[in-house]
Amino acid sequence: MAASPRAFVLHHTRLRPVPGFEEIRLQLADEVLPLWRAVELETNDPDPALPYWAFAWAGGLAICRYLRDHGEIAAGRRVFDIASGSGLCAIAALHAGAAEATGADIDAFAAAAIELNARANGCRVTVVRRDVLEEESPDVDLILAGDCWYDAGLAERVLPWLLRARGRGIDVLVGDPGRRYLPIDELVELASYEVRTTTELEDLEIKQGRVYALKPPGGNP
Repeated sequence: MAASPRAFVLHHTRLRPVPGFEEIRLQLADEVLPLWRAVELETNDPDPALPYWAFAWAGGLAICRYLRDHGEIAAGRRVFDIASGSGLCAIAALHAGAAEATGADIDAFAAAAIELNARANGCRVTVVRRDVLEEESPDVDLILAGDCWYDAGLAERVLPWLLRARGRGIDVLVGDPGRRYLPIDELVELASYEVRTTTELEDLEIKQGRVYALKPPGGNP
């Protein structure tokens, strides 16, 4: 890796407001595919992960809207944003009054983006760069899981981890536009919003993002 992750993020993105959430600014890219190619060249990896950290995705945007409308769920609480990407949900939680927020992502570029974005929004997000799904859930009050359901392998690992967290008394919010691997039978829909994504990889610019809670034990809402 020739450049530092921080320098790479700054070179390939620009700071701009998030559509519909102009109070939040993120380092965002214009297009996915050229950036994905740049990641490939930078890391010398022929099959790198998509640069999720450079875009605002529908599930995360739905969580942001829910936190803005229901700030009491985050206010004064310790929040953990799993597969954080840009750190958008963690930053939104702090805007809603969270006492502290942590963003977890295994991507070095995402870790750099979270730190840059938090600083740009005048807040502090603790960054965890490791596979937390190999561990027990953290000692927090609320877990945010936005856009975790695009890949079968990740989905199979995230759901049991979230269920164990719920079993420990941690509240969980899931945000997603209805991707293939969303475990809908395990969820209770809380809200639905039209959100404007910042990537052409979402089929439509305006998506219907939904926010869910996990069904309680026994399966009844």
